[in-house]
Amino acid sequence: MNRAFSRKKDKTWMHTPEALSKHFIPYNAKFLGSTEVEQPKGTEVVRDAVRKLKFARHIKKSEGQKIPKVELQISIYGVKILEPKTKEVQHNCQLHRISFCADDKTDKRIFTFICKDSESNKHLCYVFDSEKCAEEITLTIGQAFDLAYRKFLESGGKDVETRKQIAGLQKRIQDLETENMELKNKVQDLENQLRITQVSAPPAGSMTPKSPSTDIFDMIPFSPISHQSSMPTRNGTQPPPLPSRSTEIKRDLFGAEPFDPFNCGAADFPPDIQSKLDEMQEGFKMGLTLEGTVFCLDPLDSRC
Repeated sequence: MNRAFSRKKDKTWMHTPEALSKHFIPYNAKFLGSTEVEQPKGTEVVRDAVRKLKFARHIKKSEGQKIPKVELQISIYGVKILEPKTKEVQHNCQLHRISFCADDKTDKRIFTFICKDSESNKHLCYVFDSEKCAEEITLTIGQAFDLAYRKFLESGGKDVETRKQIAGLQKRIQDLETENMELKNKVQDLENQLRITQVSAPPAGSMTPKSPSTDIFDMIPFSPISHQSSMPTRNGTQPPPLPSRSTEIKRDLFGAEPFDPFNCGAADFPPDIQSKLDEMQEGFKMGLTLEGTVFCLDPLDSRC
């Protein structure tokens, strides 16, 4: 029984949108474990993974080990796997990374989903044993995926390319402003050196004192120790005040305030936000397949 993901199946959803958007739906289950798979989708893929993990579980049971219990928290932000007592998050599977979800239509307890790991980018198959609510859990994951995809589109997922272009323009503007400030600083330093040279020039007919060292432009190097108040006057007048640089920082190459399309600082616009948007768009575009299948195919499986 294949339940391909679509909005036409909204009437089959089991929870209100608010329950998954503002809160989460908790489920208790036994965690058989996870194993790497080659493909993001496919009944045979999860069937092999379930058989492998079930066999490993029987080995552990024969050694006296118990299957760990976990709590699942399902919302539009993902599927969290927690330790029931301490609430420590063991795994956090984002919905756009989940590509396949299936439950056993005969056992009613076994369900599984495939999720792309955020660090290794490998596809991992997670397998659980619930108290006869496997189908309900897979449907809940499907509903959360549907709501998350709608929220992604409403929040601007359609405008990923536009955001890329705006981000590129914003970076270009910032680069131009930085270059502009560097040029202004250089011009200001040259003007200061020229002003010092003119002020220290001796009057006509007087002895020329020993000239201090000069730079390649035959100018006296600028010293940051010099201050405007200590500059000698010329013809009884004070040199014009130096312009303040603090006000220039807020101006661009044309004397206008810098353009900020987001009306926020650089810290509010992480450089990797576009890659995350691309990743989410790609994951949602792949879609989530919900499927009911048969995992118990041999006597060993039937005793689980």
